[in-house]
This record gives sequence, C-alpha cells and structure tokens, in this order.
Amino acid sequence: MAHGRRNKQRAVLEPEVAAERRVSGKKIALAILVAVACLLVAVLVYRQRHRYDTFAKCLTDRHVLMYGAYWCPHCAEQKEKFGASFRYAPYVECGIPGNLHGEQDVCKDAGIKHFPTWQFPPVGERFEGSLSLEDLSDRSGCPLP
Repeated sequence: MAHGRRNKQRAVLEPEVAAERRVSGKKIALAILVAVACLLVAVLVYRQRHRYDTFAKCLTDRHVLMYGAYWCPHCAEQKEKFGASFRYAPYVECGIPGNLHGEQDVCKDAGIKHFPTWQFPPVGERFEGSLSLEDLSDRSGCPLP
C-alpha cells in the first residue's frame, strides 16, 4: 500500500518538478543571453575606444613625435582625437608638474617653442598646432582604420 501511495505522490510531483526545470532552464537561457549581450557591448566599446591603436603605433614606428604639455588645452584636444589609443602615440611631455613656465630639457634641446608640435622624419619637418588625424596620416604615411 505504501508503494502505491509513493507512486501517486510521484505522479503528482513529477509535473511540478518538470515545470520547475523548464522555468530554471528559461532562467539559465536568459542569463546566458544577457551575458552574451553584455560581452558584445563591452567588445564594441573597447574597439571604438581603441580604434586608432594601430595608427598610433605606426606613428611611433615611423619616429613621428608629438611634443606637448600637460597644461596645454590644444594638446588635450589632440590627445582626445586618439581616444584611448593615445597611450600608443609618440608623445614627449615638455611640462614640468607644478611649474607652468618650466620646460623639460629634452624639449628645450629640441627647440620646441609652441604646443603641440609635431615632428616628422626623416628631415625633422615640424608643424606647430593641432592636426586632424587625416593630416597626420597624410604627413606620416600611416593609414587610418
């Protein structure tokens, strides 16, 4: 008799367990979908922020230099054009922290008078001021993405 009661209880519980498994399966599928969507957004944001990595590395490889100063608003604008890729750009900091009129010796020795100053090899042609990325590409031969 106890065996028959267990079968009835199991028969009643089995649909409930199956329904719970379906619900938890749906939750797992939804969680996976959300995780994939978050990963996709993160990849897209990373690629957008690092869009000019190869370009900045090319400028460095070709020995192009940007002389700038931390306090210079035009230098900040130039850096913003690169986004997060600026970390790969060929940058020489001329400013001395805490001294708005001081200049690093490397910049004095190079004869830098205005910021930003771009220097292009092989003859050391210089351009004082901010350049568009297209102009930098044309002057350096580094392709934009």
